[in-house]
Amino acid sequence: MRDSEYLFSKISWFDVERHQLEEMRKAVAAMEGNRLLNTSVDDLAAYFEQKFQIEIPSLLTEEIIVDQRETKIDVSRDHNRMIFDRSSPFHITGTEIEVEIPFTGEAEAFKVQPTSFTMNPPRAEVRGNVLILHIVGTDLNADRVRTEINQTVNEIQRHLTTLRVNAAGLHTQLPNQTRSTIESRRQKLLADRNLVGGLGFKMKARPESQQTFVAPEVRKKIAPSLPSANSSPYKPEPTLSNADYEHILGVLQNMVEVMELSPSAFVAMDEESIRSHFLVQLNGHYEGQATGETFNYGGKTDILVRSEGRNIFIGECKFWSGPKMLTDTIDQLLGYTSWRDTKVAVIIFNRNKDFSRVLTAISETAKTHTNFKRELAGSTETVFRYCFSHKDDRNRELFLSILAFDVPQATTH
Repeated sequence: MRDSEYLFSKISWFDVERHQLEEMRKAVAAMEGNRLLNTSVDDLAAYFEQKFQIEIPSLLTEEIIVDQRETKIDVSRDHNRMIFDRSSPFHITGTEIEVEIPFTGEAEAFKVQPTSFTMNPPRAEVRGNVLILHIVGTDLNADRVRTEINQTVNEIQRHLTTLRVNAAGLHTQLPNQTRSTIESRRQKLLADRNLVGGLGFKMKARPESQQTFVAPEVRKKIAPSLPSANSSPYKPEPTLSNADYEHILGVLQNMVEVMELSPSAFVAMDEESIRSHFLVQLNGHYEGQATGETFNYGGKTDILVRSEGRNIFIGECKFWSGPKMLTDTIDQLLGYTSWRDTKVAVIIFNRNKDFSRVLTAISETAKTHTNFKRELAGSTETVFRYCFSHKDDRNRELFLSILAFDVPQATTH
């Protein structure tokens, strides 16, 4: 007969929680710098969150299997039996009932003492993904065995329930802690690169460092996959600041208010003519700045801001003609060779009668696009903000705003 051990008694939950968070920070710190900078923060955060979460076991009580065998039982310490010499073991033949309880989740969790526990924890043997209960005796009967099984299972379930509450607290902490740790390291790496780049000398080439991760104390059966990314040297990218991006969108919205106040001047205009009016307003705010960035044409309907030969803002003006038009326009934006974090916008003019239906179609179409990643804060009834991935690289992200406007419709006489 194999000896059972006390469950939920090897390590405190508080130590496990502290260990998981510390190992997450070590894993982020150990990641090769270029790999970290070339990977989407969202995808990287999701990876580390999953890696350091703990899956508390769930007992599959409906799949319990019971076996029976004869066994030798040492009764030398049994005071109920008349044994005159207890200085050495004295065995008699008895019965052992072995109860197998399959479970899902992490077996190592059975070693963790939850924040609420008993001084006499349940005993069992952990064998792979099966808990083994051993019930032995010389006069066992079905009722006694069934009662002992139920009592032990119930006690294990109580401990697991508390562990699930504990794990939920850890899982609530992980998103903010992980993102904060990644962002902090990114800022440090970028500051170091900008420092060296500002010296004016060549940077020394060095072989790629091997990326290593320290396994957590409580290991997962299936490890998450690290998001794919190249490890080529990372170069800080020219980007449009959030403040400038918001200002550009504000100028676009103000221009629509002008159209609403003077509808007769715009009622007969086509896309190119309306776009020209937007360009006049935008260049009035940005042309001649120290950066030399200016709004210009680039193709039939593009409104562009360029820096270092790259597009850092792209706007597309379109009259609404249905969901396919929006999908094609988003595909067009994603098709540009652009830096990650490029800000883009689609300006949609509606001359149909049912503007509410158009707004619903915009939201549904954008969210079902294959490159859609998440909705961003700041959306309104007519302004939709999203994060999209580049068509060839999930780690290259575009911040897309879709602005929808009802414009004057020509009247027929």
